[in-house]
Amino acid sequence: MLKVGLTGGIGAGKSEVSRLLAGYGAVIVDADRIAREVVEPGTPGLAAVVAAFGEAVLTAEGALDRPKLGSIVFADAAKLQTLNAIVHPLVGARSAELEAAAGADAIVVHDVPLLAENGLAPLYDLVVVVDAAPGTQLARLTELRGMAEEEARARMAAQATREQRLAVATLVIDNDGPLEALEPQVRAVWEELTARAAKQAVEQAAE
Repeated sequence: MLKVGLTGGIGAGKSEVSRLLAGYGAVIVDADRIAREVVEPGTPGLAAVVAAFGEAVLTAEGALDRPKLGSIVFADAAKLQTLNAIVHPLVGARSAELEAAAGADAIVVHDVPLLAENGLAPLYDLVVVVDAAPGTQLARLTELRGMAEEEARARMAAQATREQRLAVATLVIDNDGPLEALEPQVRAVWEELTARAAKQAVEQAAE
């Protein structure tokens, strides 16, 4: 099994890269999706979030009000740390379960937004960083997602810097340009991953 960490700043296009890699045959373990699952109604995760932040972060139906919680934690580093301390262990445990079920010959891509922030690079055989300039990120968040500029800047500021992400990269995908320039780069990365997986399998067989 080849374990790959995939990361990138908000608005960099990591989700599109993840989708393309899945199309090539990668097993995707999506930390964001798992993070939503572990705080669904009735879960211990949601109970812990409510205990920390109060019932004001719930919708009328009893689900997590993500915009409300986001407005709280992305404006306060200590509160973001509190949330991460609740959610990250739950996400890690579920990710390990999904990885174990993938099969020995799989290429497992862990889609992890906060990989650099949480020092997770050593957990993977290699790290792929989807890179875009901060100005590009901001434009995508405000123009494509309709996010207010102040909120977009706060979310970007809560993440690692571009330089910090690039420092942990084994491979870099430049997504500063148009979408059509992305696919050939992802295809090249997939070819590199399959080559590394094959080499790893040979080395393990020889042990």
